[in-house]
Amino acid sequence: MKILAVSGWSGAGKTTLIAALIPLFRAAGLSVSTVKHAHHGVVLDKPGKDSFIHAEAGAREVILTTQDGFALFSRTQTPLEALLPRLSPVDLVLVEGFKAEPLPRLGVYRAALGRPAPWPDADLLAVAADTALPDCPVPVLALDKPQYIADFLISALGLNKAGG
Repeated sequence: MKILAVSGWSGAGKTTLIAALIPLFRAAGLSVSTVKHAHHGVVLDKPGKDSFIHAEAGAREVILTTQDGFALFSRTQTPLEALLPRLSPVDLVLVEGFKAEPLPRLGVYRAALGRPAPWPDADLLAVAADTALPDCPVPVLALDKPQYIADFLISALGLNKAGG
């Protein structure tokens, strides 16, 4: 499995870009999974539901399964390297966030946010941006051209249409 971190400041468009890239990778014959890191508290289950009650009673992990799929709920903070083996094998895992992880990285940058640029970063493959970045040490890809970004990433990560 190849892993690509997609990171940038809040509001830069990471989730929107990932949502545009997934169908393009799939159209190229690649299987894709994602891992999303959130910096704020999120309620993973609904209070009052049986699965929530199981967790409240002290279950370490709870799996809720339906005809449409399943969800694993855990109340322990888990590092990325422990989460990745839980995924079924795929060609590419996109991880949103995880700025501190030493992973190949696509930076997402919007000038209007007024935040610092996403370099220097030794793991940075490219930056998807809404403006020219003449001082950027890696390729700058137009944020509004997801097909071009997908093609660049397939090549840069050594992926191929046969699922390699």
